[in-house]
Amino acid sequence: MALERLDHYTIRLRPDDLAATRQFYVEVLGLAEGERPAFTFPGHWLYCGGRPVVHLAGTATEDRPTSTGRVDHIAFHATGLEGMLRHLEEQNVAFEQRPVPGQQLHQVFLNDPNGIRIELNYAAEEAR
Repeated sequence: MALERLDHYTIRLRPDDLAATRQFYVEVLGLAEGERPAFTFPGHWLYCGGRPVVHLAGTATEDRPTSTGRVDHIAFHATGLEGMLRHLEEQNVAFEQRPVPGQQLHQVFLNDPNGIRIELNYAAEEAR
């Protein structure tokens, strides 16, 4: 018995916050909206590489939490660093970037509309 990979993560939102969050993941990060089961609550399933990796569920009744608790961030492997940086600037999305010491990895960090920190991992040679 072994875990094989991360399957997805779910963000619980107030129904009023679904549109802005969907827009961020689709228009800023480039995920694609896809098929979603006919749940009794509103939401979206957003796909990366043909898999539904981000689930948005309009089931929260409270305002946005002020903390992500003990979860610090969610990371995606990515390619096309230069294009993404240009795209983030065009979308007026604040970000920070840094190389990972001793690794062949370059990271870009940004926050979604709910304050969830997103990490984008690129091969270090893309930053050169």
